[in-house]
Amino acid sequence: MTSESAGSGHSLKDLDIIRQDAESELAAVKDKETAEQFRIKYLGKKGILREILKSLKDIPEKERREFGARANQLRVTIEEKFEQAPWKTSREDKDSLSFDPTLPGFPFPKGSTHPLMRIRNEIRDIFLSMGFSVAYGPDVETDYYNFEALNTPAFHPARDMQDTFYISETVLLRTHTSPVQVRTMENRKPPFRYIMPGRVYRNEEISARSYCLFHQIEGLYVDENVSFSDLKGTLLAFCRRFFDEKTRIKIRPSFFPFTEPSVEIDVECFLCGGEGCSICKKSGWLEVLGAGMVHPNVLKNVGIDPEKYTGFAFGIGIERIALLKYGIEDIRFFYENDVRFLKQF
Repeated sequence: MTSESAGSGHSLKDLDIIRQDAESELAAVKDKETAEQFRIKYLGKKGILREILKSLKDIPEKERREFGARANQLRVTIEEKFEQAPWKTSREDKDSLSFDPTLPGFPFPKGSTHPLMRIRNEIRDIFLSMGFSVAYGPDVETDYYNFEALNTPAFHPARDMQDTFYISETVLLRTHTSPVQVRTMENRKPPFRYIMPGRVYRNEEISARSYCLFHQIEGLYVDENVSFSDLKGTLLAFCRRFFDEKTRIKIRPSFFPFTEPSVEIDVECFLCGGEGCSICKKSGWLEVLGAGMVHPNVLKNVGIDPEKYTGFAFGIGIERIALLKYGIEDIRFFYENDVRFLKQF
């Protein structure tokens, strides 16, 4: 039946014939071109179904109500089947025909790099420019790599400094990125220079200054005749490039079981200008990294001759650097995913 023949009087039987013809033709639709032909023929302004409804005036009055209801239901049925046809969800047509009105309009809002990642990338780039390469290791470590190989055997008092998340007696979440140093030295022969960025975990009370998850970048340089002067020069160059030439820096003795001698480097607190605040514990200084000469026992554990080679290592806490760099007073802001906070960066 065509639109030209639909203008004359019709019966309920004609509606059944139209439904059968439409379903048969719809099943044969495979692409947009034939779909558009079907739509014009049955659902267009001059299509069969529109003409059928226009012909209601020619239907006897006693049959008009039932015929009109059936004709309208036929239109709705064909429209639904047309919209749900399998070809509409094919890969080639999906992008052009589907539309989600709840999506934001153009231009789409842009995200930004998290402030901790901005700091990590900036630190990484400084050391890359000094000739360091990047190495990575697993977050889930063994007790051997996290402690034993780093000159911290069982029951060593230094383990009390790190409240560890143990998965089993020998498996844990790493408390520092130093295990990557061990893995790196096991698989390479000196000389080498590496930095090791990553997440670390400690079972600490959450406060403005500490969190159970934080980020570090550790560095390692091993070669013949590496001295403490090399360590000092490297770290001073980093601090003055990362902060500025006017930043006051303090180097003081410290202790780490995997380095000897060991030092910590403090920078003048940016928030209070050295006068003392809650972040620097009223001292006017904030510790930003620990360092030292690689302990001979650590070199022995990875098969490097400590009589021939020496090296230095250092570890930088990214959160502490970010607190200084951006003047943030609470470390918890980094992990709350508050868009108002993140948009500032």
